[in-house]
Amino acid sequence: MTTIYVYVLDTLADWEIGYVTAELNSGRFFKKSVERIAVKTVSRTKEPVRSMGGMTVIPDYIIEEIDVNKENVLLLPGADSWNDAKHRAVIEKAGQMLACGGTVCAICGATVALASAGLLNDRPHTSNGAGFLEMFASGYKGQRFYADSPSVADGNLITAGSTGGLLWAKQIIERLDVFSPETLEAWYNYFSTGKPEHFFALMNTVQG
Repeated sequence: MTTIYVYVLDTLADWEIGYVTAELNSGRFFKKSVERIAVKTVSRTKEPVRSMGGMTVIPDYIIEEIDVNKENVLLLPGADSWNDAKHRAVIEKAGQMLACGGTVCAICGATVALASAGLLNDRPHTSNGAGFLEMFASGYKGQRFYADSPSVADGNLITAGSTGGLLWAKQIIERLDVFSPETLEAWYNYFSTGKPEHFFALMNTVQG
């Protein structure tokens, strides 16, 4: 079974990961042939973590328990505390995950942590706008691979800026191949526009 490890840290930006965690955990729009996916939280310790929205999260795993393999996924949400050295261990895991073919998905402040570790120097990626990574990530040398887009998928690396959570979710779901193409298109169209015709199209793709 594929496991989605969601790294949780104090001040994590709840809303940035909401679309993708809700869909992957519930499986409500999955293809009938797809097995359920395990969505688990992971942190440095199993002490409660307080999100930016005031939610308390008790981690399921610690970093050392992450199973690094090509089937699993590591989600790195935005937060105000990524510059703390205590998070370097999970970025090391991210490097290992990328190297073995596993998927790493980072949004907002987490892209700074990847950039600081040199993991964005030679792959297409995005963040919170041109110049953002240079400002906060010392040693960043990936400018020529930077794309001014809400979210960028480059194989097993998917990055997004703070406003790219919906497209990021779409690209992660597409990477995992858990929705049919028709379902994914209708899902994205509905949540990006709010138009009822896309809602009914979405429902039609999962009925029967």
